[in-house]
Amino acid sequence: MINPMLTSCTPEDVAAPRQSAHEADELHTGLQAPDAWISPKYLYDALGSKLFEAICELPEYYPTRTEASIFERYGAEIARSAGTGATLIDLGAGNCAKAAGLFPLLQPAQYVAIDISTDFVHDALARLRQRFPQIAMEALGMDFSSSFELPPQVNAGRRLFFYPGSSIGNFTPDEAQGFLTRLRAQCGNDGGVLIGIDLAKDAATLDAAYDDALGVTAAFNLNLLRHVNRLIDGDFDIRGWQHRGAYNAAMGRIEMHLEARSAQTVHWRGGERRFQAGERIHTENSYKYQQADAIGLLERSGFEATRVWTDPQRWFAVIHAQAIAS
Repeated sequence: MINPMLTSCTPEDVAAPRQSAHEADELHTGLQAPDAWISPKYLYDALGSKLFEAICELPEYYPTRTEASIFERYGAEIARSAGTGATLIDLGAGNCAKAAGLFPLLQPAQYVAIDISTDFVHDALARLRQRFPQIAMEALGMDFSSSFELPPQVNAGRRLFFYPGSSIGNFTPDEAQGFLTRLRAQCGNDGGVLIGIDLAKDAATLDAAYDDALGVTAAFNLNLLRHVNRLIDGDFDIRGWQHRGAYNAAMGRIEMHLEARSAQTVHWRGGERRFQAGERIHTENSYKYQQADAIGLLERSGFEATRVWTDPQRWFAVIHAQAIAS
């Protein structure tokens, strides 16, 4: 799942007037498409961010604990590969816990937390500043899924982009290459990326991770409609929809959808649509990679993988990649 992007992330929390028209146009376009869709970045309002935190605690949701086990086991090696004293740029930072766990090892000169849910990340950073007063910190509310340029307050030297949690899977492979290429343009020849990538595995494990028994993922997905209602004055009745999440083997990805329980007409500012019973809105993809394909993706984007760390089951990979000199 994105915790960003895409992504997954602009809601009222980011609320710059120049962004409002773009959001409305994007949502209108997706809802009127023959196969309706809503970008997964809209999963991450303040409540959505908290629900995603809860998902990460679920027994079915293996990515968080598996990635954490890799950092715990190989943290010292990761720090030697990535180096200390860099500008650590956390993409889709959320509660900043993953990056904070690496502070003692990476000892960043500056930490930049980027998330679409601005209030959420500002609150997290306020707590972190008390624990790590020696680290300069910045919080940026930004949707980095389609364009990306860092402001002047971000140190230009030795930028290390931190993109954990397999959020790169929310992009199609072509979109992922475009995104990583934009990172390469922002990191200079002395920068790099430390990225988490979910690896391909059996469908049963994947299905359970994205459709948990407690229904937390369902609540997370359904909350997107609440967020859309707020952004474009929609009248989605959340009770009229249900979560669907399953692995699409042909595409090599998990797909999340919202399915209409009954026929209904939905209105929003500037548009409306009649949904038939069983009709779906596509809300998220999560591509699962073979390790060699993940390394190839980084190389095509201007990065050279220096080290790869995996768990014993090879369910998940953490990769450090250095910028290829231009």
